[in-house]
Amino acid sequence: MSSSDKLSLTTNGLIVTNQTGQVLWSTPFLTSKVAAMLLLDTGNLVLVDAGNAKLWESFDYPTDAIVVGQRIPVGKSLESSVSEDDMSLGDYRLEVTDRDVVLQWNRMDYWKLSSDSMALKNSNGTVSWMVMNDTGLYLLGSDGSTVVIQVLLNGPPGIKIGRLDPDGRFSINRFNITHEWVLQFAAPFEDCKIPFICGEIGLCTTRSLGRICSCPPGFHSQIGGGNCVPENTSLSLPSACNGSQLNSSISYLKLGLGMDYFSNNFREPVKRGVKLSFCQDLCSQNCSCLGFYHENASGSCYLLENHLGSFRLTPFNNPRLGYIKALVVSSLGNPVVHNKSKKYNFPIAGLVLIPLTGFFLIVFVIFAILLLRKNRLSKIKTVKASAELEMISIPGLPRRFAYEELVAATENFKTHIGSGGFGTVYKGTLTDQTDVAVKKITNFGVQGNREFCTEISIIGNIHHVNLVRLKGFCAQGSQRFLVLEYMNRGSLGSILFGNGPVLEWQERVEIALGIARGLAYLHSGCEQRIIHCDVKPENILLHDNLQVKISDFGISKLLSREQSTFFTALRGTRGYLAPEWLTGTPISDKADVYSYGMVLLEIVTGRKNCSLQTHGLSSYSSSSEPRLIYFPLIALQMHERRRYMEVADPRLEGGVTSEEVEKLVRIALCCVHQDPTLRPTMANIVGMLEGGLPLSEPRVRSLNFLRAYGQRFTETLRMQGSNEQNELGLNLHMNATSNGASSGIENSLSYITSQQLSGPR
Repeated sequence: MSSSDKLSLTTNGLIVTNQTGQVLWSTPFLTSKVAAMLLLDTGNLVLVDAGNAKLWESFDYPTDAIVVGQRIPVGKSLESSVSEDDMSLGDYRLEVTDRDVVLQWNRMDYWKLSSDSMALKNSNGTVSWMVMNDTGLYLLGSDGSTVVIQVLLNGPPGIKIGRLDPDGRFSINRFNITHEWVLQFAAPFEDCKIPFICGEIGLCTTRSLGRICSCPPGFHSQIGGGNCVPENTSLSLPSACNGSQLNSSISYLKLGLGMDYFSNNFREPVKRGVKLSFCQDLCSQNCSCLGFYHENASGSCYLLENHLGSFRLTPFNNPRLGYIKALVVSSLGNPVVHNKSKKYNFPIAGLVLIPLTGFFLIVFVIFAILLLRKNRLSKIKTVKASAELEMISIPGLPRRFAYEELVAATENFKTHIGSGGFGTVYKGTLTDQTDVAVKKITNFGVQGNREFCTEISIIGNIHHVNLVRLKGFCAQGSQRFLVLEYMNRGSLGSILFGNGPVLEWQERVEIALGIARGLAYLHSGCEQRIIHCDVKPENILLHDNLQVKISDFGISKLLSREQSTFFTALRGTRGYLAPEWLTGTPISDKADVYSYGMVLLEIVTGRKNCSLQTHGLSSYSSSSEPRLIYFPLIALQMHERRRYMEVADPRLEGGVTSEEVEKLVRIALCCVHQDPTLRPTMANIVGMLEGGLPLSEPRVRSLNFLRAYGQRFTETLRMQGSNEQNELGLNLHMNATSNGASSGIENSLSYITSQQLSGPR
């Protein structure tokens, strides 16, 4: 259509014609004559008959946008334009299904609403409509009121427009009082999750200041275009099923480590339990196959068919490896054709060369065995170096610091600000005057190297306001350092349990919400599902203005989108371990939810989950003697009695109401259900904290295990012996040592192993 085209209203409907009178578009056949055309306040263009009955409305025919009040039913979709100037249909579509909303590129999924970190799933019902109103985006059931999935959007009522942009991103913008468009929602949020963001076979790397597009190793940018082609001029990329592959010699170009493809996370593999060669044969025999991925551990095979988009850099321990199909081209520019009828004459020289080759092969094997024995010890020493070299070859890693740079930044490691099982943390200042925390890995070895690489791969490739940012690393000789952003208030544990100023109630709520948002992003907003495995106050860092960030990803576990659980060795900190760690059952993201619940109870009480109590809780016991109190058990008992103020930190001195304490206690108890399936997701916890979702009711039957854990810890501690013995008893439980204590104290608290580990610290 052009500016010279004409829109006409007739009794038969709307008609668009060009200058010559040719009809370009018209409304479908209508059941009666049109009497009027109305443009409603919602933006809906409506044709009505003489009785004011609707004959046609523009809301029933969405293009690339949705406005407030508009409903898009299941089966309908938004479709992008080619560009801002070319309004013909593009390659992207947003489709409403009976279970979800999906974004597609050439009919391949690359985003789902249910997997977005801002989405809250309320029920498992069937979806009938997608609607947007002043408060957010909703998927509604057939009754028009049951919310299946929702995205809550803050801000005052006003004009909102959701649009599928030509680049493949679905965004919702609000027009504010200063007459500016403000972005409220974007899907996918990360540029590198958009399928064609860097062109065909382009490699997208996420950086703090935006994306970087490049070509994978073995490819270079095509002259005159943004796509990537093989550097080897004897290879060409095939087109799907156009005859170019017929009788052609096929080769495969291997992609580097950590280069994943968007569709792998949104579909099932075509085969499971197969070898790489089988997967390659499947692709070679399929003319629509342009490449494939193979996961060695599970034998899963994924085919890339019909269209090739961009690849994106993910953590380098991604288990899948990709291969791009290429055709071998002759010097004349034509594909090399196999001549299957050609016969080869066996040369006479072969009769001489074969025995000689066998002899030299035997000599070589003997020499190799001797060499291996000689170098066995030296091979052990090179393990660390090989891991280091592997990291150098992987694109997309954060800045690599020299050891001398960190010595200068920390003034020879002068200011010590923390320590733990991993090593020691020092404060430093970079040459640009940026303050940093330099984490020195001291417990190094095979496991330490794995944790070091894990932390780099996770923090270096994710960006969220509630996750600590990795600025760089050092791997020089035997030295291993992580350079992290500096959080000047220290850990939540030091503030909550220290002798400094008391955290006000609203500060505690904001901290709890920040932790929940960070975990929700790890569980559902990343390329791969990330389970932190060590959520505790010491791993929550604070900065001015209540900036809350989760840190220490050394023992975290990465899962692909198709994985929901995993088995692994015990990892984490006593007092925060979910029961399933100790029962041999699969671990899921609900283990983090349990740990979060324990942290939330400590935020409410202001005390470690097991500590010596010399005052307060008068209704619980009339004894005046010091007691070891297991506060999760107290929280459960006070919840049953509806006496929530008994749980609150007494240092708040009336700065909180019973209703406010009840909200956090109920959420925390739901998090520590013994049955993982009964625990809420972190996304739902965010919704409950923000008020967008109703509070869940803890199920007492699934919390009875707290009574077993806490029974002995609420018995009176006889303060006998010297002050030195008393100090020993206090340190045993306040410091949560996993080694336990000796003598009578250990005997009086004789727990089975699971209770020692998963119970109080």
